[in-house]
Amino acid sequence: MTGTLLITGATAGFGQATARLFARQGWRVIGTGRRAERLAEMQDELGDRFHGACFDVTDEAAMAAALEDLPEDFRQIDLLVNNAGLALGTAPAPQTKLSDWKTMVDTNITAVLALTDRMLPGLIERRGMIVNLCSIASTWPYPGGNVYGGTKAFLRQFSLGLRSDLHGTGVRVTSLEPGLCESEFTLVRTGGNQQAYDALYKGAHAIQPEDIANTIYWVATQPKHLNFNSIEVMPVSQSWGGWQIARDSTEA
Repeated sequence: MTGTLLITGATAGFGQATARLFARQGWRVIGTGRRAERLAEMQDELGDRFHGACFDVTDEAAMAAALEDLPEDFRQIDLLVNNAGLALGTAPAPQTKLSDWKTMVDTNITAVLALTDRMLPGLIERRGMIVNLCSIASTWPYPGGNVYGGTKAFLRQFSLGLRSDLHGTGVRVTSLEPGLCESEFTLVRTGGNQQAYDALYKGAHAIQPEDIANTIYWVATQPKHLNFNSIEVMPVSQSWGGWQIARDSTEA
């Protein structure tokens, strides 16, 4: 089973690993990203099965122009993977910047809505599939998760809502919700703090981008009468902690 995949955020992490895997399995892959040089490197690596589309997902005009300019062989898209997303900062809400919150909403929600809206007619026509990269933060809150967790909770619920609205069309929708993963995502979140990155992953045996790529590929290649509504995946080293309790000498 092969087809055409469009995946956002293809220049690093999950997106890059997924683009490589699908292309090597015979799929045509449209990989989007802001870094033209990385897209060019992937083109050199993957050959004519890969088409790089350079744009920022938050720029709807640039997105529309790039999709209008797709080569003829890449226009019939069977699988949309909304992968591009980011978290900014790990501080509690009172110490964060409103501008960072807005950037996360624009990237993790608004951009996904714009691209999905544009792709839906073709996906319905081709009885295609959507995989939305969510997070365990969509279900399990943690200190410093605030707006990032909120955006992923929206995306998870949006995925389920799409399933309901697309009932009878044959379009499959999956919310993929990873836990601790090792990728550039954390460097972006910490403002490039390599020490924080190293401390987080040391000895943790975290999920790797290739693990997520393999999961997406497995979901995409299952029989078309099956839909995986949501998949939560964590490394064995990660589990849940206890509830936080603040204590003082006065009664609330």
